Amino acid sequence: MSMWRPDPTFYPSPKMAMSAPAEKLAFVAMLNGKNNGRHDALGVVDVDPASSGYGHIVGQVDMPNAGDELHHFGWNACSACLCPHAPHPHVERRYLVVPGIHSSRIHIIDTKPDPRNPKIVKVIEPETLAARTGYASPHTVHCGPDGILVSALGAPDGGGPGGIFVMDHESFDVLGKWELDRGPQELAYDFWWHLGFDTIITSEWGTPGMVNQGVNPEILLKGGYGHKLHIWDLLKRRHQQALDLGSEYQMTLELRPAHDPTRAYGFLGVVVSLKDLSASIWVWYRDNGKWGIKKVIEIPAEPADPATLPPLLQGFKAVPPFITDINLSLDDRFLYVSCFGTGEFLQYDVTDPFHPRKTGSVHLGGIVRKAAHPKQPKTPLNGAPQMVELSRDGKRIYFTNSLYSPWDAQFYPEGIRSWMVKLDAKPEGGMELDPKFFVDFGELRGHQVRLEGGDASSDSYCYA
Repeated sequence: MSMWRPDPTFYPSPKMAMSAPAEKLAFVAMLNGKNNGRHDALGVVDVDPASSGYGHIVGQVDMPNAGDELHHFGWNACSACLCPHAPHPHVERRYLVVPGIHSSRIHIIDTKPDPRNPKIVKVIEPETLAARTGYASPHTVHCGPDGILVSALGAPDGGGPGGIFVMDHESFDVLGKWELDRGPQELAYDFWWHLGFDTIITSEWGTPGMVNQGVNPEILLKGGYGHKLHIWDLLKRRHQQALDLGSEYQMTLELRPAHDPTRAYGFLGVVVSLKDLSASIWVWYRDNGKWGIKKVIEIPAEPADPATLPPLLQGFKAVPPFITDINLSLDDRFLYVSCFGTGEFLQYDVTDPFHPRKTGSVHLGGIVRKAAHPKQPKTPLNGAPQMVELSRDGKRIYFTNSLYSPWDAQFYPEGIRSWMVKLDAKPEGGMELDPKFFVDFGELRGHQVRLEGGDASSDSYCYA
């Protein structure tokens, strides 16, 4: 929907966005991990401490079909609409674009006029997506200067290649495949851009057939999952460079570029090393016109009694950290890291991106530790820190504890009881759990979180 004035939630720069009003609601993808015919849903969580509903689900819209496996969703429009080379300042941040990674169905959800009562206004069926793009398993949604870009894991037959397709941010029509020349790129997962450098970065996981039944040990031990980053010309839509970490480093997943458009670097989370089950954070950077990559954080696996481990891990006698999500504050100062195996949630000061400094750690859940929340100190939790979202001012952190149904079942075979928590970040570094905020999702599982008006991973900026 178009407006006469720019949406007040759009900000030219990350610095200005940090002064935005605090969010009062969070939208959360809630999926059915039990394959019992119940539909997935989008939940609305009250995150206003002054509200009587604080820490509770206050709205919900159920999907019209079963089996979607809702995953990473996003807004139809954001601050990127203010960029000078493709301005669309009168588009409104109003609709959530919510894909199902299993069904390949995309839901358009209107959050207005009442954000506690969102409505589905359009459904794009998998046949339409396949016919117009050749892709399936839509994964990540980002609003750009001139449209909505969505990554997809692969093709309708379960193979590759995966890539990116484009949607119109007003009509929500699927326009087509983004790539004009993909070069050697085959696997896909996340993507983000450096608008100031006309560059897109993409990462790798696996094709739908490689991931939709859980981790395949044979593929993993052969180094067959993704281990590269790809550099693209944003305007020409052509592959430029591949950065190969080596097959030891399996699953190059989440990407978080610097928010300042004058800074040509960003952070990558790598799930596991085949050498020692450690996880790692890498920095990509631009140097003399070429891009490079360097490991800057390594998180070791923790020794464990095999009797406490799921069958997939018993032979290793250790709990891997499994970095499955990361997030970066809008001032590019603090990086947050979710460890889905050990249950640790970490904060690093990355003012110097090549020399991160650990400034905070919290444990919740975990395969072995099962650490409790202060609101229910005697109740062991399972699942672990997973999808993390950060408020624009950097003061509030939210995360949920479910990864992906087939993978949940491998690492937490007892079944995940899903929750969402909030932490308060200290200006100088460090963080504390909010003892009053603990959302229990019941029979559904919370995954991606989006904050009202935008958050630290929803928008990109063209001005510093």
